[in-house]
Amino acid sequence: MTSETYSLEPAEKVDLWRQRYFEAQAAAEEFVLGEHGEEGLAGWIDANSRITAELLRAQRPDGVSAADHFMTRLQRQLMLYDSAVSIEPQPSGSVLRNADCGILRYRKEAARDGVVLTFKSPCGYCQNLNTAIATRYVEPDVTVSSDQAGDGCTWRAERLHAPEEDAADSPQRG
Repeated sequence: MTSETYSLEPAEKVDLWRQRYFEAQAAAEEFVLGEHGEEGLAGWIDANSRITAELLRAQRPDGVSAADHFMTRLQRQLMLYDSAVSIEPQPSGSVLRNADCGILRYRKEAARDGVVLTFKSPCGYCQNLNTAIATRYVEPDVTVSSDQAGDGCTWRAERLHAPEEDAADSPQRG
């Protein structure tokens, strides 16, 4: 080690933050599973979803629905890991397509580098956690669901009734 001052390049900082977050998350998961088993993991997801939903309520921009805010947050989270992700508006809500999950890719690389992973795949945890966040946060008439496909997934935030259906059923129609 030298006494020279060294600054990290922006890309190095991003990689280091990813690594540190990954390490902290893996340690928390290992501790919870080791000390409390699957029941503890369910409690961890419950606490994490409650805290995150409260933060989202406090951070939601004016004029943005909770469902749109949730989907944008999920998209940005996936983009932190360079996922191939997009959101497509639909008449009843929106669809987030994660064609190549950077989180999954990052974990596979970590495993190849000798990191012992808590979960064989992070997908079940991610789906359970984000579904629990959505259940606590998005509007009651919105259903959030996910499907896994290969190295990616698809998330849907769908209103029970499309806006056109609501307008057609409105007594104010003339």
